[in-house]
Amino acid sequence: MALQHAMPDPGAGDPVTAMSGPMWMPGLPPTLERVLAWHPQPVPVLPLIVLILLLLYGSGVFVLRRRGVRWPAARSIWWLLGLATVLSVTATGIEGYGMELFSVHMVQHMVLNMLAPVFLVLGAPVTLLLRALPAGTGRRASIRRGVLRLLHSRAAAVLMHPAVTFSLFMTSLYGLYFTPVFDYLMGTWWGHNLMLVHFLLIGFIYFWGIIGVDPSPRKSRDGLRAKAGSVLPVLELAATAPFHAFFGVVVMMSTALMVRFYSTPVPGWHVFPLADQAAGGGIAWGFTELPTLLVLGVLVVKWQKSDQRTTGAAERRASREGDTELAAYNAYLSSLDTRNGGRH
Repeated sequence: MALQHAMPDPGAGDPVTAMSGPMWMPGLPPTLERVLAWHPQPVPVLPLIVLILLLLYGSGVFVLRRRGVRWPAARSIWWLLGLATVLSVTATGIEGYGMELFSVHMVQHMVLNMLAPVFLVLGAPVTLLLRALPAGTGRRASIRRGVLRLLHSRAAAVLMHPAVTFSLFMTSLYGLYFTPVFDYLMGTWWGHNLMLVHFLLIGFIYFWGIIGVDPSPRKSRDGLRAKAGSVLPVLELAATAPFHAFFGVVVMMSTALMVRFYSTPVPGWHVFPLADQAAGGGIAWGFTELPTLLVLGVLVVKWQKSDQRTTGAAERRASREGDTELAAYNAYLSSLDTRNGGRH
């Protein structure tokens, strides 16, 4: 079903003024209150996905508790924060105003593609899934074995390769806005929602490989990741920064509209499409700093914990070996005394 830009209704007292098929389209000019107000779409695709993910995650935590297994509260908090972040841009006025303003859409894109996935990855859903599913060789463990086969499959290894995840992540910018794909997807209800799911999924795959909280096909003793060690995640994270900056600058400095969908301004809003596009470019340019700093902080904490574990293991090993060496040295001295006593 094609979507058309909604005309404002002068007699309306709130932003719930216009509908286009299954989509709510705002009729009143944007204000901070209206943009941030709670307002799910008539067919709330992303909020329903959030609800399903919440129930699945909660079920996994419940299963572990029944077994007496402790699941870190911090991981649950990260997961809840990630789901709440998704809702903040798909169940509020941002969803509707993003259909009329490129700048608001860009906020939605950045949050779904770069911020919410970081929180969701830190929730370690794959680890929770593997721990909650029955293990063993029986039929009840078939789902867990299937998940493990998928994680160790060749296809998963190719998908999670740094070059592939980087390419997919950048395609969300250049392959979408510099081609007719964006106009095509935004012109239909299903295309719009497919694009939002794409942002979230690609972001999750990208940060899953970088943060490395969950088991993934990348975790191997061989290959580039083993040789590069902790340097590779930082390089992957840093590699996207110039591309994001270049994209933002191009959009900001463009003297022509990049996408046709936002070429017709809503009457009475006094919003100029080219100026709104420039604002969207500035958002794309400046938004990268927050997720980058967050992920860097997570990596630093992860490295510190890894060093502490390594140091602790080395100290325990040294202590054990030290006791063994001391006992051997004492035995050696005793043997010398015995031999010397035999000579007298």
